[in-house]
Amino acid sequence: MSDTGAGPAGPDGLLRCPWGLQAESMADYRAYHDQEWGRPVHGDDALYERMCLEAFQSGLSWLTILRRRAGFRAAFADFRIKAVAEFTDEDVARLLADPGIIRNRAKIVSAINNARVARELAAGELDELIWSYAPDHADRPAPRTFAEVPAITPESTALARDLKKRGFRFIGPTTAYALMQACGLVNDHLADCHVREACQPAG
Repeated sequence: MSDTGAGPAGPDGLLRCPWGLQAESMADYRAYHDQEWGRPVHGDDALYERMCLEAFQSGLSWLTILRRRAGFRAAFADFRIKAVAEFTDEDVARLLADPGIIRNRAKIVSAINNARVARELAAGELDELIWSYAPDHADRPAPRTFAEVPAITPESTALARDLKKRGFRFIGPTTAYALMQACGLVNDHLADCHVREACQPAG
């Protein structure tokens, strides 16, 4: 991602974060920027999915994950926590042979482990836990460049620590912050990005 402010207007005349201003061949990336990234995500299964995908993204580009998301959903039972928690060693072998996902054993095993941990929580508890670390948006000025967007924050460090204490794996402070950005706990769209206002929490 560029460290400059929003660049020239896109083909539709709208200003975006630099990473949302991609070639027409990457229109799916632009659609993700416009329609998903930074918008509030709630629900245990939905947040579990995002947690898994952010972990799989570690060391890779998000576009790689985005273009395999349908494959991930098919392979991981639509990220239904109760279903993935029942996966066996045979499922691990199946996933390691699936070209539709990222075939990384440690990340696959962690996704299954995390489903088993999440299954032990009460309904809505994972959602409540993650959202309890959302900072007060009034204390966060709108970033004007991506140089002003942090990679980790005290809240993401605390969230990662809490999740690890509960038995979740493969989610450190950086991955936790990426989760917070993607799921709307923070609004890191740049000040002049046309999506920022739509992602701004009420109040």
